[in-house]
Amino acid sequence: MRTFKQSWFIIFGDFRGDKSKILFAAAFSLFFMGYLGGLTALILNDTLGGKDRDVLADFMLLTVVPVLGFTYSRRTMKYWSQDSYTKMLMYLKSLPIPMEVIVSKRKIQTFLSFGLNGILFFGLIYAIGEHIQANLNWTEYLSFAFTWIGYGLMIAGVYIYIEFLFSGKAYGWLTMLIMALSLATAVIIWLSGGNLFIFTIESSKEWGLLSPVMWGMLLVGLIALQVISKWTLHRLKRRNLI
Repeated sequence: MRTFKQSWFIIFGDFRGDKSKILFAAAFSLFFMGYLGGLTALILNDTLGGKDRDVLADFMLLTVVPVLGFTYSRRTMKYWSQDSYTKMLMYLKSLPIPMEVIVSKRKIQTFLSFGLNGILFFGLIYAIGEHIQANLNWTEYLSFAFTWIGYGLMIAGVYIYIEFLFSGKAYGWLTMLIMALSLATAVIIWLSGGNLFIFTIESSKEWGLLSPVMWGMLLVGLIALQVISKWTLHRLKRRNLI
Protein backbone atom coordinates (compact mmCIF):
# COMPACT_ATOMS: atom_id res chain seq x y z
CA MET A 1 0.00 0.00 0.00
CA ARG A 2 2.84 2.37 0.84
CA THR A 3 4.50 1.64 -2.51
CA PHE A 4 1.25 2.44 -4.29
CA LYS A 5 0.89 5.80 -2.49
CA GLN A 6 4.51 6.76 -3.20
CA SER A 7 4.01 5.92 -6.88
CA TRP A 8 0.98 8.19 -7.08
CA PHE A 9 2.89 10.95 -5.28
CA ILE A 10 5.62 10.84 -7.96
CA ILE A 11 3.04 10.86 -10.76
CA PHE A 12 1.30 13.91 -9.26
CA GLY A 13 4.73 15.52 -8.98
CA ASP A 14 5.20 15.08 -12.72
CA PHE A 15 1.96 16.97 -13.32
CA ARG A 16 3.18 19.81 -11.13
CA GLY A 17 6.22 20.24 -13.37
CA ASP A 18 6.67 22.29 -16.53
CA LYS A 19 3.12 23.01 -17.75
CA SER A 20 4.26 23.61 -21.33
CA LYS A 21 5.80 20.13 -21.50
CA ILE A 22 2.63 18.61 -20.09
CA LEU A 23 0.48 20.44 -22.65
CA PHE A 24 2.82 19.39 -25.46
CA ALA A 25 2.67 15.75 -24.34
CA ALA A 26 -1.15 15.87 -24.14
CA ALA A 27 -1.48 17.51 -27.57
CA PHE A 28 0.96 15.09 -29.16
CA SER A 29 -0.79 12.09 -27.60
CA LEU A 30 -4.16 13.32 -28.91
CA PHE A 31 -2.73 13.79 -32.39
CA PHE A 32 -0.88 10.47 -32.45
CA MET A 33 -3.76 8.44 -31.01
CA GLY A 34 -6.18 10.23 -33.32
CA TYR A 35 -4.06 9.29 -36.31
CA LEU A 36 -3.69 5.65 -35.24
CA GLY A 37 -7.36 5.41 -34.33
CA GLY A 38 -8.50 6.87 -37.65
CA LEU A 39 -6.19 4.65 -39.70
CA THR A 40 -7.16 1.52 -37.77
CA ALA A 41 -10.85 2.40 -38.08
CA LEU A 42 -10.63 2.56 -41.87
CA ILE A 43 -8.86 -0.80 -42.07
CA LEU A 44 -11.22 -2.58 -39.66
CA ASN A 45 -14.26 -1.07 -41.36
CA ASP A 46 -13.04 -2.24 -44.78
CA THR A 47 -12.44 -5.73 -43.40
CA LEU A 48 -16.01 -5.99 -42.10
CA GLY A 49 -17.20 -4.55 -45.40
CA GLY A 50 -15.72 -7.52 -47.24
CA LYS A 51 -12.68 -5.81 -48.78
CA ASP A 52 -10.36 -8.65 -47.74
CA ARG A 53 -7.90 -6.87 -45.45
CA ASP A 54 -7.91 -9.60 -42.82
CA VAL A 55 -4.12 -9.76 -42.33
CA LEU A 56 -3.78 -5.98 -42.11
CA ALA A 57 -6.64 -5.73 -39.59
CA ASP A 58 -5.02 -8.30 -37.30
CA PHE A 59 -1.60 -6.72 -37.72
CA MET A 60 -2.88 -3.25 -36.79
CA LEU A 61 -4.63 -4.52 -33.67
CA LEU A 62 -1.69 -6.70 -32.60
CA THR A 63 0.81 -3.83 -32.96
CA VAL A 64 -1.18 -0.70 -32.09
CA VAL A 65 -3.25 -1.78 -29.05
CA PRO A 66 -0.18 -2.46 -26.82
CA VAL A 67 1.21 1.04 -27.45
CA LEU A 68 -1.95 2.56 -25.96
CA GLY A 69 -0.15 1.98 -22.67
CA PHE A 70 2.40 4.70 -23.38
CA THR A 71 2.38 8.37 -22.44
CA TYR A 72 3.83 10.14 -25.46
CA SER A 73 6.33 12.96 -24.99
CA ARG A 74 9.69 14.18 -26.31
CA ARG A 75 11.43 11.71 -24.01
CA THR A 76 9.38 8.83 -25.38
CA MET A 77 10.19 9.69 -28.98
CA LYS A 78 13.92 10.18 -28.35
CA TYR A 79 14.61 6.80 -26.76
CA TRP A 80 16.79 5.77 -29.74
CA SER A 81 18.98 8.85 -30.15
CA GLN A 82 19.31 9.93 -26.51
CA ASP A 83 18.64 6.70 -24.57
CA SER A 84 16.08 8.73 -22.64
CA TYR A 85 14.61 5.79 -20.71
CA THR A 86 18.01 4.86 -19.26
CA LYS A 87 18.72 8.49 -18.33
CA MET A 88 15.34 8.74 -16.61
CA LEU A 89 16.05 5.53 -14.73
CA MET A 90 19.48 6.80 -13.65
CA TYR A 91 17.82 9.93 -12.28
CA LEU A 92 15.15 7.99 -10.39
CA LYS A 93 17.72 5.59 -8.93
CA SER A 94 19.71 8.59 -7.65
CA LEU A 95 16.73 9.55 -5.49
CA PRO A 96 15.85 7.84 -2.20
CA ILE A 97 13.12 5.85 -3.95
CA PRO A 98 12.84 2.05 -3.74
CA MET A 99 12.90 0.15 -7.02
CA GLU A 100 9.44 -1.19 -6.18
CA VAL A 101 8.04 2.35 -6.35
CA ILE A 102 9.65 3.03 -9.74
CA VAL A 103 8.15 -0.12 -11.28
CA SER A 104 4.79 0.51 -9.60
CA LYS A 105 4.76 4.05 -11.01
CA ARG A 106 5.28 2.69 -14.50
CA LYS A 107 2.41 0.21 -14.09
CA ILE A 108 0.06 2.95 -12.89
CA GLN A 109 1.06 5.08 -15.88
CA THR A 110 0.26 2.11 -18.11
CA PHE A 111 -3.27 1.80 -16.71
CA LEU A 112 -3.87 5.56 -16.95
CA SER A 113 -2.60 5.64 -20.53
CA PHE A 114 -4.76 2.68 -21.53
CA GLY A 115 -7.74 4.50 -20.06
CA LEU A 116 -7.16 7.84 -21.80
CA ASN A 117 -5.69 6.59 -25.07
CA GLY A 118 -8.16 3.71 -25.21
CA ILE A 119 -11.17 6.03 -25.02
CA LEU A 120 -9.87 8.07 -27.96
CA PHE A 121 -8.61 5.11 -30.00
CA PHE A 122 -11.60 2.81 -29.65
CA GLY A 123 -14.00 5.74 -29.65
CA LEU A 124 -12.75 6.84 -33.07
CA ILE A 125 -12.92 3.30 -34.42
CA TYR A 126 -16.59 3.06 -33.45
CA ALA A 127 -17.45 6.59 -34.57
CA ILE A 128 -15.88 6.18 -38.02
CA GLY A 129 -16.61 2.49 -38.62
CA GLU A 130 -20.10 2.24 -40.04
CA HIS A 131 -19.78 -1.52 -40.51
CA ILE A 132 -18.63 -1.88 -36.89
CA GLN A 133 -21.67 0.09 -35.73
CA ALA A 134 -23.89 -2.13 -37.84
CA ASN A 135 -22.46 -5.29 -36.27
CA LEU A 136 -22.09 -4.27 -32.61
CA ASN A 137 -24.15 -2.20 -30.19
CA TRP A 138 -22.30 -0.18 -27.57
CA THR A 139 -22.17 -2.93 -24.91
CA GLU A 140 -20.95 -5.47 -27.46
CA TYR A 141 -18.36 -2.98 -28.65
CA LEU A 142 -17.16 -2.45 -25.08
CA SER A 143 -16.62 -6.20 -24.89
CA PHE A 144 -14.60 -6.04 -28.11
CA ALA A 145 -12.48 -3.13 -26.81
CA PHE A 146 -11.82 -4.75 -23.41
CA THR A 147 -10.84 -8.01 -25.10
CA TRP A 148 -8.08 -6.22 -27.00
CA ILE A 149 -7.08 -4.13 -23.99
CA GLY A 150 -6.49 -7.40 -22.13
CA TYR A 151 -4.09 -8.41 -24.88
CA GLY A 152 -2.54 -4.93 -24.78
CA LEU A 153 -1.83 -5.20 -21.05
CA MET A 154 0.00 -8.47 -21.61
CA ILE A 155 2.30 -7.03 -24.30
CA ALA A 156 2.69 -3.78 -22.33
CA GLY A 157 4.42 -5.86 -19.67
CA VAL A 158 6.98 -6.90 -22.27
CA TYR A 159 7.53 -3.27 -23.27
CA ILE A 160 8.07 -2.31 -19.62
CA TYR A 161 10.62 -5.11 -19.29
CA ILE A 162 12.74 -3.97 -22.24
CA GLU A 163 12.23 -0.29 -21.35
CA PHE A 164 13.83 -0.76 -17.93
CA LEU A 165 16.46 -3.34 -18.81
CA PHE A 166 17.85 -2.39 -22.23
CA SER A 167 19.51 0.60 -23.87
CA GLY A 168 17.61 2.87 -26.24
CA LYS A 169 18.97 1.24 -29.39
CA ALA A 170 18.31 -2.27 -28.09
CA TYR A 171 14.80 -1.13 -27.16
CA GLY A 172 14.27 0.06 -30.73
CA TRP A 173 15.41 -3.23 -32.26
CA LEU A 174 13.32 -5.27 -29.85
CA THR A 175 10.28 -3.14 -30.68
CA MET A 176 10.82 -3.92 -34.37
CA LEU A 177 11.10 -7.60 -33.46
CA ILE A 178 7.75 -7.43 -31.65
CA MET A 179 6.19 -5.84 -34.75
CA ALA A 180 7.71 -8.53 -36.98
CA LEU A 181 6.35 -11.25 -34.70
CA SER A 182 2.93 -9.56 -34.78
CA LEU A 183 2.98 -9.60 -38.58
CA ALA A 184 4.08 -13.24 -38.63
CA THR A 185 1.26 -14.12 -36.21
CA ALA A 186 -1.32 -12.35 -38.39
CA VAL A 187 -0.06 -14.12 -41.53
CA ILE A 188 0.02 -17.58 -39.88
CA ILE A 189 -3.55 -17.15 -38.58
CA TRP A 190 -4.69 -15.97 -42.03
CA LEU A 191 -3.03 -18.95 -43.75
CA SER A 192 -4.80 -21.19 -41.25
CA GLY A 193 -8.13 -19.72 -42.33
CA GLY A 194 -8.68 -17.65 -39.18
CA ASN A 195 -8.91 -13.97 -38.28
CA LEU A 196 -8.51 -12.56 -34.77
CA PHE A 197 -10.47 -9.40 -35.53
CA ILE A 198 -13.51 -11.26 -36.86
CA PHE A 199 -13.27 -13.80 -34.03
CA THR A 200 -13.38 -11.08 -31.35
CA ILE A 201 -16.21 -9.33 -33.19
CA GLU A 202 -18.28 -12.55 -33.25
CA SER A 203 -17.47 -13.39 -29.63
CA SER A 204 -18.46 -9.90 -28.45
CA LYS A 205 -21.63 -9.97 -30.54
CA GLU A 206 -22.68 -13.32 -29.09
CA TRP A 207 -21.80 -12.78 -25.43
CA GLY A 208 -21.57 -9.01 -24.90
CA LEU A 209 -20.02 -8.08 -21.57
CA LEU A 210 -20.36 -11.70 -20.43
CA SER A 211 -17.90 -12.80 -23.11
CA PRO A 212 -15.53 -15.46 -21.73
CA VAL A 213 -12.97 -14.32 -24.30
CA MET A 214 -13.05 -10.77 -22.91
CA TRP A 215 -12.79 -11.82 -19.26
CA GLY A 216 -10.15 -14.40 -20.11
CA MET A 217 -7.99 -11.89 -21.96
CA LEU A 218 -8.34 -9.30 -19.19
CA LEU A 219 -7.34 -11.88 -16.58
CA VAL A 220 -4.38 -13.11 -18.65
CA GLY A 221 -3.32 -9.53 -19.37
CA LEU A 222 -3.38 -8.48 -15.70
CA ILE A 223 -1.57 -11.61 -14.53
CA ALA A 224 1.06 -11.30 -17.28
CA LEU A 225 1.64 -7.62 -16.48
CA GLN A 226 2.09 -8.42 -12.79
CA VAL A 227 4.40 -11.40 -13.36
CA ILE A 228 6.56 -9.57 -15.91
CA SER A 229 6.74 -6.52 -13.63
CA LYS A 230 7.97 -8.73 -10.78
CA TRP A 231 10.64 -10.21 -13.03
CA THR A 232 11.56 -6.71 -14.26
CA LEU A 233 12.00 -5.55 -10.67
CA HIS A 234 14.20 -8.56 -9.91
CA ARG A 235 16.44 -7.86 -12.91
CA LEU A 236 16.39 -4.08 -12.42
CA LYS A 237 18.01 -4.32 -9.00
CA ARG A 238 21.02 -5.94 -10.71
CA ARG A 239 21.25 -3.69 -13.76
CA ASN A 240 24.38 -1.59 -14.16
CA LEU A 241 23.34 1.73 -15.71
CA ILE A 242 26.85 3.03 -16.31
